[in-house]
Amino acid sequence: MALGRRRSNEGLNFWPGYVDILATLLLVVTFLMSLFMVTQFFVSQQSSSKDTALKRLTSQLAQLTELLSLERGGKRTLEEDLAAMSASLAAAESENKQLTGLAASGEEKAGAAEGRIAAITTDLDSQRQLSSEALAKVELLNQQLLSLRRQIDALNQALSSAEAKDQDSQVRIEDLGKRLNVALARQVQELKQYRSDFFGRLRKLLEGRPNISVVGDRFVFQAEVLFPSGSDAVNPEGFAALDSLATALKELEAQIPKEINWVMRVDGHTDQRPISTPIFRSNWELSSARAIAVVKFLISRGIPANRLVAAGFGEFQPLETGTSEQTLARNRRIELKLTER
Repeated sequence: MALGRRRSNEGLNFWPGYVDILATLLLVVTFLMSLFMVTQFFVSQQSSSKDTALKRLTSQLAQLTELLSLERGGKRTLEEDLAAMSASLAAAESENKQLTGLAASGEEKAGAAEGRIAAITTDLDSQRQLSSEALAKVELLNQQLLSLRRQIDALNQALSSAEAKDQDSQVRIEDLGKRLNVALARQVQELKQYRSDFFGRLRKLLEGRPNISVVGDRFVFQAEVLFPSGSDAVNPEGFAALDSLATALKELEAQIPKEINWVMRVDGHTDQRPISTPIFRSNWELSSARAIAVVKFLISRGIPANRLVAAGFGEFQPLETGTSEQTLARNRRIELKLTER
């Protein structure tokens, strides 16, 4: 009890000094305010409203004096309240300890909550940023999609126009194809007629020669009629036969219309016996050389070169199979065929 009274007395002795200090500070503030007002008064003398400012300062000074009187009166009230406050201070300190413990626990919980809030806020900001980027990408994709739709519409229109033109072209192509087929058939028929006439004339010119014959659509010279064995040099009998051929071909050329693109194909053939000489290494070379020799002779007799074709078949296109001398002789031949190029 003595200790409690001592603490109470020490508290009561402290507060009157505090009130005196407060009153002194108030007087200092009042002095400073007065000094400020006086300074303001001297400053305001330079303006046109000196008298008005001085009256205002006088009124404010009176108000401050009145406030100082009220403050002194309130000092007694503060001393009375100080006793009551000292009594409640102990209770407040006890409650403060309890509240401090609760506050510490609350601060820990608040710290954890703040951490979770900070994490949630960070995630929310990240989600907002991602959402903004996604919206920007969606907007860009929408623009690209709109552009693609426009391009597709333009392509569809162009395709429709192209299909219409294609149908028209197909109709024209079919019509042209029909006309071409008719023209080709007519030309083939005419060529057959000219070929028949040509072979008829050639048959008459070469009538009585046993080694010259007609096989299908070909006029066949046995090789012995034109060339010595193993040679591509035309013999005298061959010159006479080829002269008759050139005469008939010139007459035919004058009659065939220019629009018919015809050629005389000269095919060289040998028998199956192999050949190997310094000049001809194989039957390919011999058959080709003989066909070329006939073509050169016809050109020398005035037949246009663009109407002649030379081909060598070697021993690979025989008329007959076998090894008899008669069969081998028939397979050694020069064939002439009037055809289209």
